[in-house]
Amino acid sequence: MSIIKPFSALRPEAQLAKQVASKPYDVLNSAEAKIEAQGNPISFLHITKSEIDLADDIDIHSQEVYDRAKENLDAFISRNILFKENKPCYYIYQFIMNGRSQTGLVAASSVADYETGLIKKHEFTRPEKEKDRIEHMKTIGAQTGNVF
Repeated sequence: MSIIKPFSALRPEAQLAKQVASKPYDVLNSAEAKIEAQGNPISFLHITKSEIDLADDIDIHSQEVYDRAKENLDAFISRNILFKENKPCYYIYQFIMNGRSQTGLVAASSVADYETGLIKKHEFTRPEKEKDRIEHMKTIGAQTGNVF
């Protein structure tokens, strides 16, 4: 049996959730993300695709991009756009698309369970995308990917 535990998430204040919500980082290129976030300084894209706040010719895998993501995350927290739950929780979500719904549970899980195959991978990921997200997570200290 897999080990799962509750955790204290960072999440948006309820009245800001719609403005903060964004598409997943990997469904938009940098130019599309910049357009999507235009006029919305609290779009989560400023954290997940922080190159949108830098020069257009920036190497999107540079440390400068990851550092900007950390700065933006810290700013979202200090401005109370995001807050940390005061106690560990399990989170339930529901996603509805084309008349079909999917309900899931978000929890902390065991890396060992994932590495041994007890937790199944939902998709094959390319090594360069994995490296990018690993560097992003190491720099900002958070896993920011959407959960479905």
